[in-house]
Amino acid sequence: MALRLSSRLPISLEKPSKRFLRSPRTFLLQVTPPNLSSSNERGGGERRRRRRRRALASQAVSEEQTKQYSPSSPSSSKVVLVVGGTGGVGQLIVASLLSRNINSRLLLRDPEKAMSLFGIQDEEPLKIWKGDTRNPSDLDPTIFQGVTHVICCTGTTAFPSKRWEGDNTPERVDWEGIRNLVSVLPPTIQRFVLVSSVGVTKFGELPWSIMNLFGVLKFKKMGEDFVRNSGLPYTIIRPGRLTDGPYTSYDLNTLIKATAGERRAVVIGQGDKLVGEVSRLVVAEACIQALDIDFTKGQIYEINSIQGEGPGSDTEKWKELFKAA
Repeated sequence: MALRLSSRLPISLEKPSKRFLRSPRTFLLQVTPPNLSSSNERGGGERRRRRRRRALASQAVSEEQTKQYSPSSPSSSKVVLVVGGTGGVGQLIVASLLSRNINSRLLLRDPEKAMSLFGIQDEEPLKIWKGDTRNPSDLDPTIFQGVTHVICCTGTTAFPSKRWEGDNTPERVDWEGIRNLVSVLPPTIQRFVLVSSVGVTKFGELPWSIMNLFGVLKFKKMGEDFVRNSGLPYTIIRPGRLTDGPYTSYDLNTLIKATAGERRAVVIGQGDKLVGEVSRLVVAEACIQALDIDFTKGQIYEINSIQGEGPGSDTEKWKELFKAA
């Protein structure tokens, strides 16, 4: 069943009914062009012919506007699995992948939340799998069939909070969840991008030891080490304190339009030396860019954002930033 939306963009998505939920979860977005005429329309009259020409022209414009969202014309052969795709950074990654027509897969605990953010999508651009990285039995090998790249941005709070309910602690998410996920990924994965944190190598030192009172930095470092020793081609992104958003209560249209305000300039370093803040939008873009920049393979980067003009989605500018680090 299709959710019919206006053919005009940008689109606005409403939360669909629970009856769309199935396992595996797949959702269908159908953009319907205007109805030009009924099958029994009779010819006759210059006025009618002019109306028909205007309608055809309108349809052509509408199709050109929606082309970038068309599931039949992906922009690349990549199939990107995003783990944690409804979190503060993850939802921005997914929205950006969809806007670029990159086929995506989501592995997450709550498909309903994904539907409220991204709407009902055809399974080519976006297929959703219900699963929990903390539970190895949820990680069915069929989830990874055809996947070429993986971005993992799962996480929880550093200090006990409501998000810890249901055994959602740093040990279970940042260590056991990463270990379980990496252990089942096929060797054909071309790049695994992990979102970690600055300070993971200094969790015994002030001020990092305060952040690590409940082990979040220690467990993130254990997850990093497992990725590094896995044999997978990896890139690890360590953001500073996250700013902007999260945009959890927004829809796809809002996510695509999100901006980093005046903090668009990007600072990238290595050696766990950076201390500062970074826009979630910058982190999301760094993850996407790292998928295709070959020399980022096997590297760990810290990333901040500051006032000023940034690289946006310009790959050449991102290459310069990563190379300078």
